[in-house]
Amino acid sequence: MFTHLKNIDTAFKHIKQFSLFLIIGNVITMCFCIYKSSQVVNEAQNRIHILYNGKVLEAIASDRQHNLPVELRDHIKTFHQYFFDLSPDDKAILANVSKALYLADESAKRQYDNLQEAGYYNNLISANISQEIKIDSTELEGKQFPYTFTCYATEKLVRSSGTVYRKLVTQGEVRDLENQTDNNPHGFLIQHWQILANRDTVIQAH
Repeated sequence: MFTHLKNIDTAFKHIKQFSLFLIIGNVITMCFCIYKSSQVVNEAQNRIHILYNGKVLEAIASDRQHNLPVELRDHIKTFHQYFFDLSPDDKAILANVSKALYLADESAKRQYDNLQEAGYYNNLISANISQEIKIDSTELEGKQFPYTFTCYATEKLVRSSGTVYRKLVTQGEVRDLENQTDNNPHGFLIQHWQILANRDTVIQAH
Protein backbone atom coordinates (compact mmCIF):
# COMPACT_ATOMS: atom_id res chain seq x y z
CA MET A 1 0.00 0.00 0.00
CA PHE A 2 2.84 2.36 0.88
CA THR A 3 4.48 1.54 -2.41
CA HIS A 4 1.27 2.38 -4.22
CA LEU A 5 1.00 5.77 -2.44
CA LYS A 6 4.64 6.44 -3.19
CA ASN A 7 4.04 5.78 -6.89
CA ILE A 8 1.05 8.14 -6.85
CA ASP A 9 3.11 10.80 -5.10
CA THR A 10 5.94 10.41 -7.64
CA ALA A 11 3.47 10.58 -10.54
CA PHE A 12 1.90 13.71 -9.05
CA LYS A 13 5.33 15.36 -8.80
CA HIS A 14 6.05 14.50 -12.43
CA ILE A 15 2.72 15.94 -13.50
CA LYS A 16 3.39 19.05 -11.41
CA GLN A 17 6.83 19.52 -12.98
CA PHE A 18 5.47 18.92 -16.47
CA SER A 19 2.68 21.46 -15.89
CA LEU A 20 5.21 23.99 -14.58
CA PHE A 21 7.44 23.51 -17.63
CA LEU A 22 4.40 23.80 -19.89
CA ILE A 23 3.29 27.07 -18.25
CA ILE A 24 6.83 28.52 -18.47
CA GLY A 25 7.01 27.46 -22.12
CA ASN A 26 3.68 29.13 -22.87
CA VAL A 27 4.76 32.34 -21.13
CA ILE A 28 8.03 32.44 -23.11
CA THR A 29 6.15 31.77 -26.34
CA MET A 30 3.61 34.52 -25.58
CA CYS A 31 6.37 37.02 -24.73
CA PHE A 32 8.17 36.19 -27.96
CA CYS A 33 4.97 36.60 -29.97
CA ILE A 34 4.24 39.97 -28.33
CA TYR A 35 7.81 41.14 -29.03
CA LYS A 36 7.65 40.10 -32.68
CA SER A 37 4.21 41.67 -33.09
CA SER A 38 5.47 44.97 -31.66
CA GLN A 39 8.47 44.81 -33.98
CA VAL A 40 6.24 44.25 -37.02
CA VAL A 41 3.94 47.12 -35.99
CA ASN A 42 6.89 49.50 -35.54
CA GLU A 43 8.30 48.55 -38.94
CA ALA A 44 4.88 49.08 -40.51
CA GLN A 45 4.59 52.53 -38.90
CA ASN A 46 7.97 53.50 -40.32
CA ARG A 47 6.94 52.60 -43.86
CA ILE A 48 5.56 55.38 -46.02
CA HIS A 49 3.77 54.86 -49.30
CA ILE A 50 4.28 57.61 -51.87
CA LEU A 51 2.19 58.08 -54.99
CA TYR A 52 4.60 59.09 -57.78
CA ASN A 53 3.59 59.27 -61.44
CA GLY A 54 0.63 57.01 -60.76
CA LYS A 55 2.76 54.37 -59.02
CA VAL A 56 2.77 53.54 -55.33
CA LEU A 57 6.33 53.52 -53.99
CA GLU A 58 7.39 52.41 -50.53
CA ALA A 59 9.81 54.48 -48.47
CA ILE A 60 11.24 54.01 -44.99
CA ALA A 61 10.73 56.81 -42.48
CA SER A 62 13.77 57.66 -40.38
CA ASP A 63 14.44 59.69 -37.29
CA ARG A 64 14.75 63.39 -38.20
CA GLN A 65 17.71 63.78 -35.86
CA HIS A 66 19.62 61.26 -37.97
CA ASN A 67 19.07 63.33 -41.14
CA LEU A 68 19.33 66.74 -39.45
CA PRO A 69 22.73 67.80 -40.93
CA VAL A 70 21.47 66.91 -44.43
CA GLU A 71 18.24 68.89 -43.93
CA LEU A 72 20.10 71.89 -42.50
CA ARG A 73 22.55 71.99 -45.42
CA ASP A 74 19.71 71.67 -47.92
CA HIS A 75 17.82 74.54 -46.26
CA ILE A 76 20.93 76.73 -46.35
CA LYS A 77 21.63 75.77 -49.97
CA THR A 78 18.05 76.49 -51.05
CA PHE A 79 18.08 79.89 -49.35
CA HIS A 80 21.34 80.92 -51.05
CA GLN A 81 20.15 79.70 -54.45
CA TYR A 82 16.95 81.73 -54.17
CA PHE A 83 18.85 84.78 -52.97
CA PHE A 84 21.75 84.70 -55.45
CA ASP A 85 20.41 82.92 -58.56
CA LEU A 86 19.27 86.04 -60.44
CA SER A 87 18.12 86.86 -63.95
CA PRO A 88 18.25 90.35 -65.50
CA ASP A 89 14.53 90.79 -64.88
CA ASP A 90 13.07 92.74 -61.97
CA LYS A 91 10.05 90.45 -61.59
CA ALA A 92 12.21 87.30 -61.62
CA ILE A 93 14.57 88.85 -59.04
CA LEU A 94 11.69 89.82 -56.76
CA ALA A 95 10.11 86.35 -57.10
CA ASN A 96 13.36 84.59 -56.18
CA VAL A 97 14.26 86.88 -53.29
CA SER A 98 10.70 86.60 -51.93
CA LYS A 99 11.12 82.81 -51.78
CA ALA A 100 14.44 83.27 -49.98
CA LEU A 101 12.90 85.59 -47.38
CA TYR A 102 10.50 82.83 -46.30
CA LEU A 103 13.57 80.87 -45.19
CA ALA A 104 15.28 83.60 -43.15
CA ASP A 105 14.55 86.39 -40.70
CA GLU A 106 14.89 90.16 -41.07
CA SER A 107 18.68 89.93 -41.37
CA ALA A 108 18.23 88.63 -44.95
CA LYS A 109 15.74 91.42 -45.67
CA ARG A 110 18.35 93.96 -44.51
CA GLN A 111 20.93 92.47 -46.87
CA TYR A 112 18.42 92.66 -49.73
CA ASP A 113 17.58 96.29 -48.90
CA ASN A 114 21.29 97.18 -48.77
CA LEU A 115 21.93 95.62 -52.19
CA GLN A 116 18.87 97.32 -53.62
CA GLU A 117 19.91 100.73 -52.27
CA ALA A 118 23.41 100.24 -53.69
CA GLY A 119 21.86 99.67 -57.12
CA TYR A 120 23.07 96.07 -57.36
CA TYR A 121 19.90 94.68 -58.92
CA ASN A 122 19.52 97.64 -61.27
CA ASN A 123 23.07 97.02 -62.51
CA LEU A 124 22.23 93.37 -63.23
CA ILE A 125 19.18 94.41 -65.23
CA SER A 126 20.77 97.29 -67.12
CA ALA A 127 23.89 95.29 -68.04
CA ASN A 128 21.87 92.14 -68.84
CA ILE A 129 23.84 90.08 -66.32
CA SER A 130 22.68 86.66 -65.18
CA GLN A 131 23.99 85.39 -61.86
CA GLU A 132 24.27 81.79 -60.68
CA ILE A 133 25.60 80.33 -57.44
CA LYS A 134 27.23 77.02 -56.64
CA ILE A 135 27.57 75.95 -53.01
CA ASP A 136 31.10 74.65 -52.44
CA SER A 137 30.69 73.61 -48.80
CA THR A 138 28.68 74.35 -45.68
CA GLU A 139 30.19 74.01 -42.22
CA LEU A 140 27.85 73.39 -39.28
CA GLU A 141 28.72 73.98 -35.64
CA GLY A 142 26.88 73.17 -32.43
CA LYS A 143 24.97 70.24 -31.00
CA GLN A 144 21.56 71.86 -30.65
CA PHE A 145 19.48 74.67 -32.11
CA PRO A 146 20.38 77.29 -33.12
CA TYR A 147 23.13 75.75 -35.25
CA THR A 148 25.84 78.11 -36.53
CA PHE A 149 26.86 77.75 -40.16
CA THR A 150 29.45 79.13 -42.56
CA CYS A 151 28.64 78.77 -46.24
CA TYR A 152 31.31 78.87 -48.96
CA ALA A 153 30.09 79.38 -52.52
CA THR A 154 31.12 80.49 -55.99
CA GLU A 155 29.10 83.05 -57.94
CA LYS A 156 29.12 83.13 -61.73
CA LEU A 157 28.11 86.39 -63.39
CA VAL A 158 27.63 86.14 -67.15
CA ARG A 159 27.51 89.27 -69.29
CA SER A 160 28.07 89.98 -72.97
CA SER A 161 31.66 91.12 -72.40
CA GLY A 162 32.74 88.18 -70.27
CA THR A 163 32.21 85.97 -67.24
CA VAL A 164 33.16 86.89 -63.68
CA TYR A 165 33.59 84.38 -60.85
CA ARG A 166 33.28 85.50 -57.25
CA LYS A 167 34.01 83.83 -53.95
CA LEU A 168 31.13 84.21 -51.53
CA VAL A 169 31.30 83.51 -47.79
CA THR A 170 28.28 83.93 -45.55
CA GLN A 171 27.55 83.14 -41.92
CA GLY A 172 24.50 82.78 -39.75
CA GLU A 173 22.44 80.56 -37.50
CA VAL A 174 19.58 78.16 -38.13
CA ARG A 175 16.75 77.67 -35.65
CA ASP A 176 13.87 75.22 -35.70
CA LEU A 177 10.35 76.54 -36.28
CA GLU A 178 8.93 73.11 -35.31
CA ASN A 179 6.48 73.17 -38.23
CA GLN A 180 6.72 72.98 -42.00
CA THR A 181 4.88 74.96 -44.64
CA ASP A 182 4.71 74.99 -48.43
CA ASN A 183 7.06 77.98 -48.46
CA ASN A 184 9.37 76.49 -45.84
CA PRO A 185 9.28 72.69 -46.20
CA HIS A 186 12.14 72.01 -43.74
CA GLY A 187 10.67 74.20 -41.02
CA PHE A 188 13.97 75.99 -40.31
CA LEU A 189 14.73 79.72 -40.21
CA ILE A 190 18.09 81.37 -40.91
CA GLN A 191 18.86 84.20 -38.52
CA HIS A 192 21.71 86.72 -37.94
CA TRP A 193 22.74 86.16 -41.56
CA GLN A 194 25.61 88.23 -42.90
CA ILE A 195 27.84 88.28 -45.98
CA LEU A 196 31.47 88.01 -44.88
CA ALA A 197 33.07 88.14 -48.33
CA ASN A 198 31.95 88.58 -51.93
CA ARG A 199 34.98 89.28 -54.13
CA ASP A 200 36.01 88.67 -57.75
CA THR A 201 38.49 85.82 -58.27
CA VAL A 202 38.46 85.12 -62.02
CA ILE A 203 37.46 87.31 -64.98
CA GLN A 204 37.08 85.65 -68.37
CA ALA A 205 36.66 87.88 -71.43
CA HIS A 206 34.55 86.61 -74.32
